[in-house]
Amino acid sequence: MKWSQYFIPTLKEVPAGTEAVSHQLLLRSGLVHMLTSGVYSYLPLGLRTLSKIERIIREEMDGSGAHELRMPAIQPLELWQQTGRDKTLEEVMIRFKNKKGTAMCLGPTHEEIITDLVKSFVQSYRQLPVTLYQIQTKFRDETRPRFGVVRACEFIMKDAYSFDVDAAGLKLSYDAMYLAYKKIFARCALDPIIAEADTGAMGGSLSHEFLVPAAIGEDKAKDAAGQERQCIEVGHIFQLGTKYSEALGAVYLDDKGRQQSMIMGCYGIGVSRLLATIIEVHHDDKGIRWPVEVAPFTVEILPLQIGELAVMDLARQYYDELTKYNIDVLMDDRDESAGRKFNDADLIGLPYRITVGRRGLAEGNVEVKHRSTGEVELVSTDRVVERILALVRK
Repeated sequence: MKWSQYFIPTLKEVPAGTEAVSHQLLLRSGLVHMLTSGVYSYLPLGLRTLSKIERIIREEMDGSGAHELRMPAIQPLELWQQTGRDKTLEEVMIRFKNKKGTAMCLGPTHEEIITDLVKSFVQSYRQLPVTLYQIQTKFRDETRPRFGVVRACEFIMKDAYSFDVDAAGLKLSYDAMYLAYKKIFARCALDPIIAEADTGAMGGSLSHEFLVPAAIGEDKAKDAAGQERQCIEVGHIFQLGTKYSEALGAVYLDDKGRQQSMIMGCYGIGVSRLLATIIEVHHDDKGIRWPVEVAPFTVEILPLQIGELAVMDLARQYYDELTKYNIDVLMDDRDESAGRKFNDADLIGLPYRITVGRRGLAEGNVEVKHRSTGEVELVSTDRVVERILALVRK
């Protein structure tokens, strides 16, 4: 992708009213745009990273044996009344009546909806266990949205739900999700504290939170050294038991023909919150430092003198060769000053930057910068693609 043909509205100044570094950098890097408090558009650069986070989640969820589906955001309030959570979540639930006068809501979560769905199709123990998940937008009328997409009114969440015949089966499903979560967060370059937690409004007998230490965190947890840390909750898993299946009549026939309530678990990850959390952990005073697997692009090619044929020919050569190797490349072909280009490069924080300039070419080399460490290598012009491939594959 060429910068001149892309939409990256970077900002020089820190936007007024922003507290969190991640919020500031999301706005300044042209990743998101605030429509109103707690409601954001994801711009092309932000959407690319969000898509890469979602891909990681899908790969690990699919690998755990879960199956993806998509449920509606518009939900009949009647289902929530059957479980009593129309009262529990009353403060954040966005409600309305449709043209027929039926009470509806915009889904803040989907336990009731998935339970109603599964009970319509599963009647026998032979159809269990099953784990289903979705990546979908949720809606909560937060009284005080904070820190950009960390606590928003409209946000993207991965929610999964397991259905088993007994507690032993639930433990297997729960353990599979626990392991999948560890893999997901590791691939997002995060090292969360995993803590047993209160089940709260979700209910159930056991839950674990996945908490990433960060200054803006609204949760507290003790690390391996016993020190209490401010943390952002990025994931939460629950052993629900029969709370929802009993309330909504989700039953199956066991091997003796007896009717039993399905045993449930639920498993959530704040997908859009992950976007901000990664930035909270991976940044410096110049901008974002994206980990390779979630970066919107892996490499930026920065030609310094776009009017010089030799400089642009080599930049285009690198662009074409790396693209053939399926490396995501952004080339800053704008007619801007070197200072502006370098500042924007550090701001958006792609993992590797190739700087092609007149002086380097005269000496037969170009600069390769590692954004994560600030290290700059001088690489022979004929070894650049080879070096980038080695770095990415590592």
